[in-house]
Amino acid sequence: MSDKVLVAQQGHVLTLTLNRPDALNAFQPDMLETLRDNIASADENIRVAVIEGAGRAFSAGVDLKVLQGTAPVAGKIGTIFDAPSAELGAAIRAAPFPVIAKVHGFCFTGALEIALYCDMIFTTKATKFGDTHAKFGIRPTWGMTQNLPRAIGIRRARELSFTARTFLGAEAVDMGLANMAVEDKDALDALIAERCRQIVSNSTTAIAAIKDLYRVAEANHDIEDAIAEEAARSYPDIDDTEKRLAGF
Repeated sequence: MSDKVLVAQQGHVLTLTLNRPDALNAFQPDMLETLRDNIASADENIRVAVIEGAGRAFSAGVDLKVLQGTAPVAGKIGTIFDAPSAELGAAIRAAPFPVIAKVHGFCFTGALEIALYCDMIFTTKATKFGDTHAKFGIRPTWGMTQNLPRAIGIRRARELSFTARTFLGAEAVDMGLANMAVEDKDALDALIAERCRQIVSNSTTAIAAIKDLYRVAEANHDIEDAIAEEAARSYPDIDDTEKRLAGF
């Protein structure tokens, strides 16, 4: 475990806070491992997880100091980050509960890739986003070219990756990359608290089933096959339907 990530549980909400504010929460491998471990091992009381950053930023991306002395090969600068980033992405996708990226300040490249694995991204209007792989002669290995076009479409994704331009939270919402952008960090805190409250109030087992069914949508089946698969899947853990309908 790493003290570079703060772990807190309040009720049914797990909050994981990137805790290198002096370095804009730039990722080091053990930070990704700590995020992975806490999401993968969360107990049944957790109904939603939030990943956020301490200080002025969500995260500036990979800590390039970790890569000093590593000779780049064909656009890859070492592999020290690849395994934990892939395992974190898999843990977020496999978690039976929603994982929210609470993004403020800065969210560049590797940080954007991790945010894109999350089920939702909420941000502020002034937050700065960007995919800077091309700027530094690096090719993506954390899922950028697969998850970004799923979020915003292939043409917009190509533009962002080819230009490496910075864009703000308001544009991120217009593209479909983020769910909502609010005025400032205080408003973001309030929004996340409300979204967590809403999620926790709903059926935990139904949400787990719905998250699994959205993974079917991402598999790019023919629509007829996808709809048939949605109907065919069974979720016997959903046992609160009658109680919830009776309370309506």
